[in-house]
Order: sequence, then C-alpha cells, then structure tokens
Amino acid sequence: MSDLQTPLRPKRKKVLVDYLVQFRWIIVIFVVLPVSSLIYFKLFLGDTWSAMKSEKRRQKEHDENVKKVVKHLKARDPKKDGLVCTARKPWIAVGMRNVDYKRARHFEVDLSAFRNILEVDKERMIARVEPLVNMGQISRYTCPMNLSLAVVAELDDLTVGGLINGYGIEGSSHLFGLFSDTVVAMEVVLADGRVVRATKDNEYSDLFYAIPWSQGTLGFLVAAEIKLINIKEYMKLTYKPCRGNLKELGQAYADSFAPRDGDPSKIPDFVETMIYTPTEGVMMTGVYASKEEAKKKGNKINNQGWWFKPWFYQHAQSALKKGEFVEYIPTREYYHRHTRCLYWEGKLILPFADQWWFRWSLGWLMPPKVSLLKATQGEAVRNYYHEMHVIQDILVPLYKVGEAMEFVHKEMEVYPLWLCPHRLYKTPIKTMIYPEAGFEHHHRQGDTPYAQMFTDVGVYYAPGPVLRGEEFDGSEAVHNLEQWMIENHCFQPQYAVSELNEKDFWRMFDAEHYEYCRKKYGAVGTFMSVYYKSKKGRKTEKEVAEAEAAIAESAYAEEV
Repeated sequence: MSDLQTPLRPKRKKVLVDYLVQFRWIIVIFVVLPVSSLIYFKLFLGDTWSAMKSEKRRQKEHDENVKKVVKHLKARDPKKDGLVCTARKPWIAVGMRNVDYKRARHFEVDLSAFRNILEVDKERMIARVEPLVNMGQISRYTCPMNLSLAVVAELDDLTVGGLINGYGIEGSSHLFGLFSDTVVAMEVVLADGRVVRATKDNEYSDLFYAIPWSQGTLGFLVAAEIKLINIKEYMKLTYKPCRGNLKELGQAYADSFAPRDGDPSKIPDFVETMIYTPTEGVMMTGVYASKEEAKKKGNKINNQGWWFKPWFYQHAQSALKKGEFVEYIPTREYYHRHTRCLYWEGKLILPFADQWWFRWSLGWLMPPKVSLLKATQGEAVRNYYHEMHVIQDILVPLYKVGEAMEFVHKEMEVYPLWLCPHRLYKTPIKTMIYPEAGFEHHHRQGDTPYAQMFTDVGVYYAPGPVLRGEEFDGSEAVHNLEQWMIENHCFQPQYAVSELNEKDFWRMFDAEHYEYCRKKYGAVGTFMSVYYKSKKGRKTEKEVAEAEAAIAESAYAEEV
C-alpha cells in the first residue's frame, strides 16, 4: 500500500468565483451545449462537402489559398504592422494556456480555409492534409478504408497543425512516437513568402526537425504528409486491474507493453493505463481484430461511441470490481473514446452528465466545445482555473514514471492520472526535446538503440485539496512540478499553463537548433519566439520588442 503523506492544509474561505464555477453548468447546458452542437453539425457538413470534391479540385483550392497567404504576408510593413500570427481567435485553441500574445499589436494571417484532406495515397501509405483537419475528420475519412494515421490523438477537435507544431500522443505512440514523428513532409510558408517542402533528407531537413514544438514560430504550416497504417475493424481491448503503491503501479504499467524478455509478439498495438487512486489502476492493452473475430460467439462487443454509453474512464474503472475482462470496440469509436467526456474533465464541467438519465436524454449533445467553454468563462473564472485546476502533461522517461506519480501526488493529489507511453527518437539533429544522453547503453525496459521510451503522465482535474475545500496554491505547485521535470529530464507540452521563466524554459528544452532556424529562415522580427508565445500572462508591445531584440543573443541558459 502507499505510504505517501499529503500535507495538512487549512480550510479555504469561499468567494464569489467559487459559486460562479459551482453553478457554471447552467451556462453550459443552456448555451454552450446547444451552440456546440450547431457548430459540430456545421463542421460536419463542411467536411462532408470537402470529401465530395475531387482531389484535383481540393489541390487547386489549396494552391489558391497558399497564394493568398503569400500575397498577404508580403504586404506586411514590419515597422508598423507588428509580429505575424494567425487570425484565429485567442479562445479557440484547445488547451488551458491563454493565447495572450495576441493582445499585443500583431499582423493577422487567415488560415481558416486550410481544413481539407487533400489526398490519401494508398500506395505510398501517406495522407496529405491541411493544418486545420482534425482527428475526427481524418478518422471518419480513412477508417472505412481500413486505414488510419499511425497516431490518432483521442479528442476529435485536435488539429493536424496543432499536433505537429505542438504535441500529440496516442496509445500507439510506444510504436510510432509522437504525432510529429509520423510526419513525412511539411509544406511551409516562410517569413519572406517562400513556400518550401521540408522532409528529413532534403535541403530543408533542418526546418523539418525544428518545426515540432515550435508553436508556429518558424513559419506557417499549410500542408503535411503523414504516415498511414493498415488497421482492422475492431480493437480487442483487455482491461486488467492492478493494486499496489505508485511505484508498483508504474512497474505494472511498464510490464503491460514492454516485455522484459524483449519478445516483440508480446507488444500490443495500443496501450493506456489509468491510475484511479494512489493504490489502484487499470491497465488497458489493445490489438486490432477483424470483424469476423469480434462477432464470434461468446465475444462481447462494446459500441462505446453511442451517446448513452457510460463514460469510458468509468467503464474501465469497473475492472477494479469485476476483475480482468476483454471486449471488442469498433476501431474508430476506440480512437475517440475520451472525446465525449473530455477524459474526466466533463465531470467537473457538468457534475451530473455521467448519470444514466442525462446520458440517455442529452448525452448526444456532448462534448461541449472547449473553445466555447473558454469563451464563456470570463476573466475571474479563467484565473480561478489557473489556480485551482490542473491540466498538465509530464513527458518522463519510463523508468521514472513511479517517481513522477509520487511527486504529483505530494504536490497536487490529482486523480485519475493518465499514462501513455511514447518513443522519443534519437534524431540526426538535436531537436527541442531529446532522449537522455547515453540512454542506449543502459538497456532499460522499453528502450531500443534508436529511441528511449518515455511516458506521458496526464494530470487533468481539480486537486484533492481544492475538492476538500482546502487552501491550494496552483502556481507554486506547477512551479515545483516544472523544477522537478527539469531536474529529471522531462518535458512539458506548451499548451499547459506554465510558470517557467525564460532561463528555466531553455533548461527544459534545447534552443540551439531552434534559434539557428529562426535566424536562417527569417523568423526573427516576423514571428514571436516560442517562449514568449507560450509564457503565462499578457504580452506588451515593449516586452515583445525587447524579446525580439534579445533573440540575436543566445536565449537559452547554460547547463547547470
């Protein structure tokens, strides 16, 4: 059993914003959900219309839209128009981080037309798509062909551009790496208006390796070619409960997908673990299965995608009571198993939305669009969530996953925790994130000579002290977590609310190649740097100008 002790905290006095958050469900039910459903329907019609067009027509429209971007970008006057960014509204981004850099003067470039699947090449096993194509759209298009992107991020609304410029992971990432690792080529509009195609081995290979994690600060991504894989109609999913302390749960999780004897036949197609308490978790492993296998007598099929179904994380939790079990889920429904309840965030947004009566009557309206939730929350509620809520991902070496969970427990006490492994490749060019030096010589569980196995520890929910009505300093907890991450060679996706100063940001990430490409491709003075784009708080004209002037010098900190 766990021997972790959480600190005793005094009770916190409630203020007005607590009640605004408590009764926010009224706005969500009567405003956010109906409007969300209309937006989803409109997007579905647009995606359907796009799919009906010929590939030739889609390509022609793409070329015309790229020319518009280039023309608009060349019309910018650097002296008076400010730094360049997309015209997307600040609240539309999927993530907790406030896009406050747009409060400073900036030059907007509209990329809203770039949401078409341009081509699915079954011979090359490549999908060529525009940056605003989202996961729901691409899986709806490819799954009927028994094809899929190698990594399909769970939430429908996550876009290709966001996942490449930022961070994306799925249960298949222990085989294929992060979403950006599955990209074959990128079409990019540079600061001077040039349109280039970057691959691993052409003249723009340095740009290819610099774009992931750069948050769109090197150029505008206007198309990407992404690896496809063959799939089957169902996912055969095994749910296995596990009990012990957090380090023991971490070891059981590693054993679920990284066999100690190295036998590749024991490695599943999909991996995911949810830790429900400091002593209980459920390991899930999946393998693709044909329709014929799934429908054999005695096999259980779970159509998880129906609106009235129990939320997936609660369904998986049932294994703690009934023991290990196996079922078959239609593959596309499995890919998006966390969409309807936004992992478990839906429980905080609508406390009763997991009840049978709501699921049957209004479950078809779920999920609310994250962008609308942000647009309707107001400044006070937004600040409350920054202090009293946690949405973080910790990319930690697999062998340290138990330590990471113990640290999160002591600082935040957030449950459930989401565990998902991914390969971090040793690339020819050292990118912003990279494996530990000499990892290949240690032969640790899950590692290969060319990639170190990492794990995403997803920390999404209200901390235990907040749920108990105790005092909690969210900024301090995140700061402590980030310092632990730096000391343990971990990485934090930039969508999260960060307390990192510039020195610590470049202690966590490697700046050398990124800064080299910023200068080489003219991004300095055109696009804001990734630190200033990601940092917490508003950006002023003076701060942006100083940041761009200082970029000529090395901004990253020396190793300590």
